[in-house]
Formats: sequence, structure tokens, C-alpha cells
Amino acid sequence: MASPPVSGSSAPVRQVRGACPHDCPDTCALLTTVQDGVALRVQGNPAHGPTAGVLCNKVAHYAERTYHPERLLQPMRRVGPKGSGQFTPVSWDEALDAIAARLGAIAARAPQAILPYSYCGTMGLVQGESMAGRFFHRLGASLLDRTICSSAGGEGLVQTLGGKVGMKVEFFAEAKLIIIWGSNSITSNLHFWRIAQEAKRNGARLVCIDPRRSETAEKCHDHVQLLPGTDAALALALMHELIAHDWLDHDYIAQHTVGWEGLRERALRWTPERAAAVCGIPAQQIRELARAYGTTRPAAIRLNYGMQRVRGGGNATRAVASLPALTGAWRHRAGGVLLSSSGFYPADRAALQRPDLLAGQRPRTINMVTIGDDLLRPASPAFGPAIEAVLVYNSNPVAVAPESGKVVRGFAREDLFTVVIEQFRTDSADYADYLLPATTQLEHWDIHPSYGHTDVLLNRPAIAPVGQARSNTDVFRALAARMGFTDPCFAESDESLCRLAFGDRVDFELLLQQGFASLALPDAPFAAGGFPTPSGRCEFFSERLARQGLDGLPDHVPNHEVAGSSARYPLAMISPPARNFLNSTFVNVQSLRDIEGEPVLELHADDAAARGIRDAQVVRVFNDRGEYVCKASISPRARPGVVNGLGIWWRKLGIAGTNVNELTSQKLTDLGRAPVFYDCLVEVRPA
Repeated sequence: MASPPVSGSSAPVRQVRGACPHDCPDTCALLTTVQDGVALRVQGNPAHGPTAGVLCNKVAHYAERTYHPERLLQPMRRVGPKGSGQFTPVSWDEALDAIAARLGAIAARAPQAILPYSYCGTMGLVQGESMAGRFFHRLGASLLDRTICSSAGGEGLVQTLGGKVGMKVEFFAEAKLIIIWGSNSITSNLHFWRIAQEAKRNGARLVCIDPRRSETAEKCHDHVQLLPGTDAALALALMHELIAHDWLDHDYIAQHTVGWEGLRERALRWTPERAAAVCGIPAQQIRELARAYGTTRPAAIRLNYGMQRVRGGGNATRAVASLPALTGAWRHRAGGVLLSSSGFYPADRAALQRPDLLAGQRPRTINMVTIGDDLLRPASPAFGPAIEAVLVYNSNPVAVAPESGKVVRGFAREDLFTVVIEQFRTDSADYADYLLPATTQLEHWDIHPSYGHTDVLLNRPAIAPVGQARSNTDVFRALAARMGFTDPCFAESDESLCRLAFGDRVDFELLLQQGFASLALPDAPFAAGGFPTPSGRCEFFSERLARQGLDGLPDHVPNHEVAGSSARYPLAMISPPARNFLNSTFVNVQSLRDIEGEPVLELHADDAAARGIRDAQVVRVFNDRGEYVCKASISPRARPGVVNGLGIWWRKLGIAGTNVNELTSQKLTDLGRAPVFYDCLVEVRPA
């Protein structure tokens, strides 16, 4: 393993421009200091406006991750039982030959029995789904519906605004009211929080809407601590008050919206009292928030993905995204809403992933949320062939997929051939037949859009791959060659793929020169309408949804598991990320794990007292799906009737070898086919 050079080295020091790869809206520009071929330090690039040279505590230690003593450095073959983590080193040739032979034999009978499983272990367009997409399309493997994080909210935006679009993040600094809805920005959107603090210093009022009294909620002027899954009810009650007090921009509504009369009729049914009963908050708090939103200019909403991880998440997003058009907030560059900016990017994903390589094949699509059920599902006319092989990259499904007891049983199948491309021995890696060492961001090319700002970032390799690690693209090129795929596209280099991603729509020479390039967008993109919907307007009523037999207007859709509806499981549980982890990434970094301590469940003092639970006591959290053992934290962060299971810990690091996803379900959202991680009822008892 590489190690830093000795002090006093006379070798030249250089800085390499890059980008943070992680699933975070900030997409920070990086500078890596290199000497003697070793990365000495990773820091933010101060020349990049949206991130201003600041990194979160996690990525500030990225060099430690690259040189981590537990880093996978050579291919491994399983020699013990599945899940035992017992492997022996093998050569790359041996591993690739064996993998290609096994996949070839399966593909000759039933290519759809092969499934890729990946998500956003990197957000890069090249190391994500470029060469991998080409490989699986050429193979004719099952397609993966990549829905595990954001597709409910994304679909809600598409049906209302026409795409994953919104206001520019930098102009939140000029807002006079900022509503932070479903987001712990200090933990998951640090650079937005920096901008919000600037606005606060300039007199802006900050309101946080969150079932948990998060670090962000503590630092806002107001906290609306609603029950999980009731956000649409709150948004509709805000509309009620906007209508009742005529805090509306009638001209904007007339010129730039569709479906106003229907929305008006629906909103008028949602009095503050009705919404208060659903949301579990005072009606007066709803009235005060509506007055602030209806009378403050400019007003901005920073929506985030926490609020859409429930059954009605798509409708809730639609309701919140409708608010700025009612008040004409879009007229101001510091007004509107931002959930994701990714729809602004002109990326040519088809050129990268080459779906044309399917050559007329129409493979089935498997939802990554239901992987637990699908791995255990036998062949049938409705399902097709049983899954015989899974290739996991950029993900850790055993830890992150819901109802993980079933996921474990699926991956434990002795007849399931599993390949995992990874940097560390994650929970999923323990179930691999072959474990292949992957490069980190410091060791490969990639290109990145963002979903929190509007710059494209280029990542250049700062060092050579450590040990025998290979990039995802290299692995899929090698497998393609062994399987006889001679299409010229499998020979394209990573730099060529980076150039292909945006073509001439982004200045690649500028990316090479400074590491980032801004998209050419107006400051206030919807000041005069022009939404990317079929009508060109903000669509309160979606004709597209109506044609699917769905409600064309946003509405409150109750949770699958409504808080207070079960005597056996009386507590609602949400599972927001722990501050020093990002999904299941960084859990193995000891310094960050030391800060987090142990897996905990936050309970309100009243709920703890009713169960005889003491602070720091080991407790059982359980429902019909499974059981999770962790430490209790009696905390003012939890509201009565709601517990917070902070995640996502690796299962193997848990007290009893499970994590919070033992309890979550494989049910789906109203729109977007997404998971309902925060739609979960449990009971808690002393262990």
C-alpha cells in the first residue's frame, strides 16, 4: 500500500483538480495535493463559487479513505460460506475469466437472469453507468429501476414543473424568508446552509419543517415538527390560507399555470384545523407560516428528499412545488423552490450508456427497492427467469435496501452468483463469490453534474490506482472483451467518455483548465413562465397523471403505516442519516465512527418513560418484518410518538448484526416507484 513520502522530500508538489463523487447536492470542487505519486491532502477548491473551498468533515479526510488500511487491493474469491467474509486472493485474469465464463453460460440460456445492482456510490457519469450500461445492454441483462433515493420527489417535480429544475442555490442569499423543508442542511447540504446563514445575517427568517428537531431545526427561527408523511396536508393548508387572505399573484396564476380552479377547490377543503389534526401541530403555527410565506418577498423553499420517503411522497412534492406559482415567487431570482437542479444538465446519457446495444431486446425491469423479494422469487411466466447472477457496484444493497432480512436471505443463496466491485469489505461484499477492488475518486477520470447547483465538474486522476484496483469502466471493458463483445464503443477511454458526456454543450477545455464550468441559465428561470412541461406552465393539474388513471391534482396520501393506527406498533420511525455518514459510506472510517459512537434510536422522554427505558440502555426495536438492537438516546430531537433510527450503519457493526433497514418495508410510493423508508411503525422495548 502507498504511504506518504518522508519529510524533506525534494520531489515537486502539484495540485490536481477534481470533484467530490458522493451522493450529496453540493458536488464540491476538489484540489488534491500530490508528491511522489502520493496524495497528501484533499481540500476544497476556493475558486469554485458554489462550494468556495469548503469541504464537509467526511470528504476532508478523503486521502485517509484512499489509503485506508482495510482498502481492497486485489481480486478475491470466496472460500467460506456466503456472508462469512472468507476470501482468498486471485489474479485479475483468473477472476475475470471465471466471471465471464459464468455470465456467458447464464446468458446463453436466459440473459435476463443476470441483474446489475448499482446506485450512487459515485455520482459520476463515467464511473456510474457508462461502460457498465453498455455492457449490460449488450448482454441483454435485466434492467434495474434505480429508485432507492429520489424518484418519488423527482417524479413529483416532473409532473408539476416539467423536470428536476428550480431556482439557483446562490440566490437563496437574497431571500427574506427561507423554508427548509425535509432537510437537515447542516448534515446533508452544507453549502446551502452557508448561503442560508448569509441570508439570515441579512435579516431573512429561517423556518425548518421536519419531524425531527435536527441540528438545522435548532438553528432556525421556527421549527414545524409535523408527523412523518403529512407534508402534503401542510402544503394544502398553506394554500388554503393564501386563498382565504388573497395572498396570491393572480396574474402569474392566469398566465403561467394550469389547473388553478381544481387546486383552489381542493385547497379550500384543507383548513388549518384539519391539517393540524393530520400533521400533529398547532393550527396557529400553520396560519403564521402561511402569513409569512404569503406576505414576504422574496420567499424561497429548499425542499429535500427526506419528505418524499413515504407513501405519498410524490404528491407531497407536487403540493410543495406548486406553492411558488401561487404567490408569484418565481418572478424573483431569490424566490421559488429547489429540490434538484439535475434536470438543467444537457447530459447525453444515451451516448454514454448505449441502449441501442439492446438491438431490439426488451428485458424486464426490476425495482432495486424490492430486491429482497425478487432474489427469493422463483421463475414464473409473470416474473420471468429466477435471478441467477448479480453484479453489484456503486452500492451496498445488503445494508441500504429495505426489509434487509429478506435481502440477506436472497444474497445468501448458494446458487446465486454474485460479483461485487468495491473499495472495502462492506456487508454486501461478504456475500460475493468474486470481490473486485475498485478505484477511489483520486484514481480515475469522471465528470459530474450536480443536483444542488448548476456547474459541471471534471475529475482528473491525481494518483495511479493503489494496489491492483481498477476503475469500474476498466472492469466492464475487460469483461466485454472476454465475452466477445467487439463493438468499438467498448474501446473508448475514460477521457473520451468524459468528453462525450456533454459534447459541445459544455466547454471541455475550460473543464480541463479550471475543473468546472457553469451552465448558461437565466438568474430567474421561470420569471415569465416557460416551464419545461407540455403546456409550458406550472401544472397544478397534470394531464399526464390523469391519463394514467391517477389524480391529476396533488393531494394528501396517507402513509401505508399511519402514526397511531396500530396498537401493536404505536411508534412511527424515521431513519435519517447520521451526521458523519453518507448512506452507508464512511461507516468504516474509524475517526468518523468514533464521533457517532454506536447505533442509536432517539426517543422522546415520554415514550421512553412509558416503556421503562433509560438513556443509553440497549433496546429492541421491532415490527413484523424484523428486529434491530441498538442503544436508546432519550433526546429532545424526537417528538412524542416518533422515534429516529439514525443510519445507515453496516449490519456487521451493529450490536446484533442488523441495522435499521431490518424494519423498513418494500412498499412503494404513490409516484416514482420509490421506497418508503420513513413510513414505518415499530415498538421499542428494553433488550
